Amino acid sequence: MKLDKAYDFVIRPAAIPADQSGILISVTPEHAGWDTLGFSVCRLEKGEVWRESTGDDEVAIVLLGGKATIDWGEGPRPIGRREHVFSGYPYCVYLPRGASFELHAETLAEFTESRVRSRLKGEPHLFTPPDLGCEIRGSGDTTRQIVRIIRPEFAADKLMVNEVYTPGGNWSSFPPHKHELNDPPHESDLDELYYFRMDHPDGFALLRVYKSDGARDVTVTIHDGDLALLREGYHLVAAPPGCNVYYQAVLAGPVRSLAASVDPRYARMHDASPNPDPRIPIIGR
Repeated sequence: MKLDKAYDFVIRPAAIPADQSGILISVTPEHAGWDTLGFSVCRLEKGEVWRESTGDDEVAIVLLGGKATIDWGEGPRPIGRREHVFSGYPYCVYLPRGASFELHAETLAEFTESRVRSRLKGEPHLFTPPDLGCEIRGSGDTTRQIVRIIRPEFAADKLMVNEVYTPGGNWSSFPPHKHELNDPPHESDLDELYYFRMDHPDGFALLRVYKSDGARDVTVTIHDGDLALLREGYHLVAAPPGCNVYYQAVLAGPVRSLAASVDPRYARMHDASPNPDPRIPIIGR
């Protein structure tokens, strides 16, 4: 796992064979260049155990694929149903600061772990597929499916988590938006990251990140398993024809709101087509 030399906001995964365990990505807030989010992606072989403590953080664990049990001191609970991110809704476990837990892999299992420093002593919570919300956003070739996991109204401290599915040939996070300013209710100051998966072995996505003053304007090719750290600026994602693109969006900030500012030059394209893409939703519960 390393920072891409050409683009310091893109992290490529470690080259670990698909049937072997290991840490695919691990990023600390210091590594990311902000004060909030830490993020990791882990794969466990059947029978392996992940033992961890939240410490001073609140933590969200999202099962990407496989089956496991998790125990935070109240007995083991089964989590996971989908084989991979394109085969169903996820299970997610929210754990507050000061919790210890064990995750036992019942099959080969992959999961993400998001962390952010927290002062709130909340309660553990297990989100199952029936608990999750679904939003169809955009229209025409900007239609995408958003699975709401940890929503702003949930009693976490800073963490918010979604999964976004973009069909091949469509644009996502479009019109381009940003979370830079604390200007409620119009915009929230949030750190944000996207973790990507593709449903085709040769699949990819294009990610553009830019600032309105022209100080930065970068478009990068994103591959399966890449992580993008969206520190500042407007951003958008494009999925090529023939490849559906998934990304897990994790956000954290002082205010529990997903309010974003849209680039005014493209705001008119918010609903440019009258009808949503009939391929949406890509996945069901």
